Amino acid sequence: MASGGKTHSYADLLRASAGVAAALLDGEEDLREMRVASLIPAGLEYAAAQWGAWRAGGIAVPLSVAAPEPELRHVLADAGVGVTVVSRRLKDRIAPLCRRLGVRLVLIEEALDAEPGPLPRVSSERPALILYTSGTTSKPKGVVTTHANVEAQITSLAEAWEWRADDRIPLFLPLHHVHGIVNVLGCALWSGAFVDAFESFDLDRILERVGKRAYTVFMAVPTIYVRLIGALESAGADERRRWAEGFGSMRLMVSGSAALPASVHERWTTLTGQRLLERYGMTEIGMALSNPLHGERRPGAVGQALPRVEVRLTGESGEVIEGEDEPGEIQVRGPAVFREYWNQPGVTQASFVDGWFRTGDMAVLESGYYRILGRLSVDIIKSGGYKLSALEIEDTLRQHPAIEDCAVVGLDDATWGEIVAVAAVVGGGAELDLAGLQAWAGERLSGYKIPRRLEVVADFPRNAMGKVMKPAVRALFG
Repeated sequence: MASGGKTHSYADLLRASAGVAAALLDGEEDLREMRVASLIPAGLEYAAAQWGAWRAGGIAVPLSVAAPEPELRHVLADAGVGVTVVSRRLKDRIAPLCRRLGVRLVLIEEALDAEPGPLPRVSSERPALILYTSGTTSKPKGVVTTHANVEAQITSLAEAWEWRADDRIPLFLPLHHVHGIVNVLGCALWSGAFVDAFESFDLDRILERVGKRAYTVFMAVPTIYVRLIGALESAGADERRRWAEGFGSMRLMVSGSAALPASVHERWTTLTGQRLLERYGMTEIGMALSNPLHGERRPGAVGQALPRVEVRLTGESGEVIEGEDEPGEIQVRGPAVFREYWNQPGVTQASFVDGWFRTGDMAVLESGYYRILGRLSVDIIKSGGYKLSALEIEDTLRQHPAIEDCAVVGLDDATWGEIVAVAAVVGGGAELDLAGLQAWAGERLSGYKIPRRLEVVADFPRNAMGKVMKPAVRALFG
């Protein structure tokens, strides 16, 4: 692993995590599932804190290094955190909060040098992680995964994507989400691979490394691929060729955490020769579906069930959908599925039916591949008896020459049930009118007369992945 200008071996990580475990135990034999929060940037220190918490018998609760104080307070209080491990330069962000909540504070720089001691035996059925979901209708919930769950999530991907010890991958994704924790760091460390850790996405440094063919595997969110496309298209001929060849030489490039527009998928292939691999997962289940490593990677689809993962679609009445081309809710079962929501037994019970986890996402199976239609709560618009996918409409509208980005929501309507509304970010001084957009979209979306309401905005609140925020769109329309 490389971080902070230094390269560390797996032996270094084992020694460092043993020191962290000793510092956390502080003379005790076992933390007995004490929640151990961490506020540490990507690198050896982060991995040592995670492993140290596990080796001491604790539950790791990673915090976002960019989180505001109310979010940090909610996680610390809700999880009942007993100790927080923090890097020295981030100490002032959380130390006052820890004092108010009575949470012990440990500096990672000091813990790394602690004298190792005896460590407890930790069962694979004990909780390993509590990751907080970004709640859409309430405060974030803590998702509890056991060591066995984490192992199942990692080994499923290691098998499907053929991770190996000579792989090299950059790590710039947030390390309080499953994408960075499991898909990148967990899979790489399980496989003995090399991790090049960045505290954030550093476009220039990453492109420099790509140009030197430093990586074999690359994982990012769609917004990052859009930024990379912009960089390649604006670069000089020599730089573009070097970067494109660097990306083209990798054995695997993955996109996830949000829907990848088909136009981005195709443009990336044109520039680099790489066919991005899309997959589907959630905090609660790890990854469930994936396009194949070997075989067709279909734009707009998320592929098939991963090893040891069972997937099915169910209709509104709970019936299992046996055939293709009929949309339904994705339900998942298998050893990777989380154990419970922290301290929310009622919510946990309501989230399962006969052992199947109800994802709340809607999809359709088409020619053997699943395609995500969106969240049942916000992305599926029921209009005139039809179920319309807001994600599909957004993807189409982004192909309009005047639209840089957009977000689509359903608004209550006495006649139609819901009508389609869109907030569009228009670029380059272009003009956009509702009638013209309805005609343009109607030709491309199976004749649906959409959108029925339009608001053109110069700037708009965006989420961490750079997408226009749907709650803000709904507020815009009132």
